[in-house]
Amino acid sequence: MNRRISRRTSRRIKLNTKTVPTTRSFSRRRFLRSSTILAAGAGLPLTALAQSRRVENVGLQLYTLRNEMSRDFDGTLARVAELGFKEMEFAGYFGRSPVQVRQTLDQNGMSSPAAHIQLQALQDDLEGEVERAAILGQKYIVVPILPESQRSIADYQRTANYLNVAGEMCKQFGIKMGYHNHNFEFVMTDGRLPYDVLLEETEVDLVDMELDLYWIRNAGVDPIPYFEKHPGRFTMLHVKDMDEFGRMAVVGRGEINFVEIFGYADTAGFKHFFVEHDRPGRDGLASIAESIYTVRNIVY
Repeated sequence: MNRRISRRTSRRIKLNTKTVPTTRSFSRRRFLRSSTILAAGAGLPLTALAQSRRVENVGLQLYTLRNEMSRDFDGTLARVAELGFKEMEFAGYFGRSPVQVRQTLDQNGMSSPAAHIQLQALQDDLEGEVERAAILGQKYIVVPILPESQRSIADYQRTANYLNVAGEMCKQFGIKMGYHNHNFEFVMTDGRLPYDVLLEETEVDLVDMELDLYWIRNAGVDPIPYFEKHPGRFTMLHVKDMDEFGRMAVVGRGEINFVEIFGYADTAGFKHFFVEHDRPGRDGLASIAESIYTVRNIVY
């Protein structure tokens, strides 16, 4: 998710404008092509493929469908369920109460492990946000982004401290705090990487990381050394692709090696895989339909 990106970053990143097919036009041929590419990329014989792992419960970060959700909250979630998504990560509730949202989820056989909540909203009413999360059955409250004016190393240190404090309160309800990255957390600032500050100065039992695969690769950083240095910290993934020009792409159309990354699931601690596309075009449902077919057929 990326509500507020700096002018400098927006010049660097030009999002994919390739036409996305409608849900109906997502053909069996394209599905088979994606599956074949992914299986071949795994480099495994057929017997090994049968014994390997796949993502069982594919999730969705609903920021992808913010326009659709604003027009038809219940109908959009029903369509998402029809596509096979099981886990919802919210980025706003569009005026619905926690009880109403929970009812809609239950009616569609879905759950919500996490939500994105702005840091200021947490500071204003942490108890209220924790209560909402508890009603929805969420296990993570994730800070999605820091304002551009609050990205010094001192700011990240203060954020890490706040995440620890909030995490102590959340722990009573079986909830952990989380942090979602963009690319700017991997830019050296005052002699340190902001992402390193967050990892090193938050408590392992209170704060987890939600790794956005597009943004870390857009920053030119290999995530695997992070998995090895900080095992178990990355319980949530934003499954997003990047094309050869650094633009966001529908999962499977870009160059990110999901087979390799997913292969570190046990080391990294992956539990939740949320498909996301910040700007999916006019038909967000078509975008996620293609992405879920690809993710379901990643063998690792």
